[in-house]
Amino acid sequence: MFTVSLRAVALYAVSVIAVRIMGKRQIGQLQPYELVLAILIADLAAAPMENVGTPLLYGLMPILALLFVHALLTLMDVKSIRMRKILCATPSVIIRKGSIQYDEMKRVNYTLSDLCEELRSQGYLNIAKVDTAILETSGKLSVFPKSEYAPLTPGDMGYSLRQEGVPLILVMDGKIRPEHLQASGKDEAWLMEQLGKAGIRDLESMLIASLDTDGKLLLQEKSKNAQRIILNALRPEEVVW
Repeated sequence: MFTVSLRAVALYAVSVIAVRIMGKRQIGQLQPYELVLAILIADLAAAPMENVGTPLLYGLMPILALLFVHALLTLMDVKSIRMRKILCATPSVIIRKGSIQYDEMKRVNYTLSDLCEELRSQGYLNIAKVDTAILETSGKLSVFPKSEYAPLTPGDMGYSLRQEGVPLILVMDGKIRPEHLQASGKDEAWLMEQLGKAGIRDLESMLIASLDTDGKLLLQEKSKNAQRIILNALRPEEVVW
């Protein structure tokens, strides 16, 4: 039983490493050759896991070989436009200038039901409001509304807004994130001072402390559902990230 468990853990670890090497894409965003690789890795890992009589290397070596092939195909995908078209195909315009491209839909085996479902999932109940829809090589549908139905932006109204940066998580589940605290240009003493202003003395009680580029420090304790915000934790000139 121990041997079976050990083999399962080893194959699981190799499979996870293999998928991580492939990148951080979600399954729905995989290119065809990446999806096939993911399926094959699962199948190759299952055989030695189920049968103790199958040598462990019979599962590990094919997985490593497929990873080598994947690296080679990825390099070809990056370096050659022609190979990229062969491996990944090209995006297909499903709706052009408000008109459904029926011949293109037939070519890529994309039904009207598929189109309506994808439009609804992106908030478009009426096809008449869509100017362009492109079926990407990953299978995702990119939808662009007609100009009269497009959301109004600050730029349309003549406003120029400051670009908002990514908030830094300074504390997560009671633990300080030192790399984020350093990126904010502050130290632990400053953080504890800010927590003290909010009446928080125990760092372990913190669920999250998040600092945004407007200098707002969001605080929430594990035992409480309410969030508190310190509005002026940083001055604009102190923002360094």
